Amino acid sequence: MRDLSKWTPRAAPAGFSSTGRYVMVEPYRREVHETILWNALGGAGVSELIRYFPNGPYAEPSQLCDWLDRSQRELGWVTCIFRSRTTGDIVGMASLMRPDPANGVVEVGSVAHGAAMARTPMSTEAHYLMARHVFDDLDYRRYEWKCHNENGPSKVTAARLGFQFEGVFRQHIVSKGANRDTAWFSMIDGEWPALKTAFEAWLEPSNFNQDGAQKRRLEDIRAGQV
Repeated sequence: MRDLSKWTPRAAPAGFSSTGRYVMVEPYRREVHETILWNALGGAGVSELIRYFPNGPYAEPSQLCDWLDRSQRELGWVTCIFRSRTTGDIVGMASLMRPDPANGVVEVGSVAHGAAMARTPMSTEAHYLMARHVFDDLDYRRYEWKCHNENGPSKVTAARLGFQFEGVFRQHIVSKGANRDTAWFSMIDGEWPALKTAFEAWLEPSNFNQDGAQKRRLEDIRAGQV
């Protein structure tokens, strides 16, 4: 654990760019991304992809972007757009949410992986690049992942990426006219060096066979298994 006797507030998150082997992260800009993001997330089917978001459903791209704009303007969220390095296509998004620079805490949320991104190395690498930005660039202490407790795939993803389950906040919020119990996960700065090493080992091209299937699971790499 770091010495906090000389801790000072960190900078608030802002739009950033980062390039990996498989995916690129770029700041959301409505004039660039509105239509192509909507299409990447499924077009008319986007509401199913984001059904656990506390907003929506949306009937057209302008409604989705109105919410993204408002979140950035009023709440200080930073929406990140994911672009395939292979095709150059937009493939998904996530946001750095509820920033707390005084304590070095931020949450990743509003995660939506389009069909082209789901279950590919782009998905894992995008979250690696975001976590690396939080810990290495912003020097934050805590990175959170929260989701609807009924959202099983989100909880599985959080655990796979190395977020530690911390518990369920019962009756946390009213979402879309119904109760939401919220599952909380986090990773912290003291864990980051080992998590970073595991991410980088998993993302190595040598970890994939000719068909693109992984040879070692990310969880097994973290556990020190061969």
